[in-house]
Amino acid sequence: MDKSRAIDDKSDNISQAETSLAAGGRMQNFQGKTAFITGAGSGIGLGMARTFARNGMNIVLCDIRRDALDDALAQVNKLGAQAIAIEVDTSVRASIDAATQQAIDAFGKVHILCNNAGISMHGVPIEKLPVRDWEWVMGVNINGVIHGFQNFIPHMRDHGEECHIVNTASIGGFRIQPGWDTGPYSMTKYAVVALSEALEQDLDGSNIGVSVLCPAAVKTGIFLSGRARPDRMGGSFKRQESEQFSHLLNEGFEPDVVGRRVLRAIRKGEFFIFTHLWPRELIQARHDRVLRAFDDTQAWMDEEGIVNEEQAPKQS
Repeated sequence: MDKSRAIDDKSDNISQAETSLAAGGRMQNFQGKTAFITGAGSGIGLGMARTFARNGMNIVLCDIRRDALDDALAQVNKLGAQAIAIEVDTSVRASIDAATQQAIDAFGKVHILCNNAGISMHGVPIEKLPVRDWEWVMGVNINGVIHGFQNFIPHMRDHGEECHIVNTASIGGFRIQPGWDTGPYSMTKYAVVALSEALEQDLDGSNIGVSVLCPAAVKTGIFLSGRARPDRMGGSFKRQESEQFSHLLNEGFEPDVVGRRVLRAIRKGEFFIFTHLWPRELIQARHDRVLRAFDDTQAWMDEEGIVNEEQAPKQS
């Protein structure tokens, strides 16, 4: 396979004449670079894989479902990309360790890491969720992200070329929708946002950029997550309370649209990657509620006679 092939992907194609870096060290030339994507067997992960493939990247597809991986690999190969597929349980560090080594053995360097694997946990009040499901949702949605960036950051620093990490959170990482019982899921996505903000700070000035993907409705099978629950967590199952929400995604974006959104964000160095405009007012309302709490604090201080002369801590 000739890695220098020109591949068309609408406005997302990058010409050979472009330099590899934009102002500020942002990735621009994706040709011949390698992307490692978890949750790549379907949905947003596969959408990113197809988008990156159309832009000349090598693809490492990772997923817990072998059948989905085989189909995804066939799709990416059809686009002309060099790719490998690895069955991975992102909640298990040893599984990510092995996949990391396979990726490096296959392509030498990894430039884009997409910590995208995630599971839903909707429709069940938090006090009724079984302990095993708490462990599962935190294992995949939080620990899977940690395992990914802890493995690849040393590798990315060592080879020194421009790199980027994309952690998939959710619009649910900014607000909990009343009546949906999304507490366990949203809790993990809040964590991914915080992890990503901390990671951006830690990697400031390095060769590694960071983004957090916060999609709203996208046509995926995330509400069917129970089919992929590992045996140690109780095995495959169906939770009707979660699957009843699947119809909400039917009018969502196609995964490849989100893939193109991510590619644009990497080029432009965007941190927050939103996919829809309608959540803006909902997020604003939540932040307004937070700010009103400071007014309540001021009222309390006035009642107590407390003179607030504190200043925000300054960085030394």
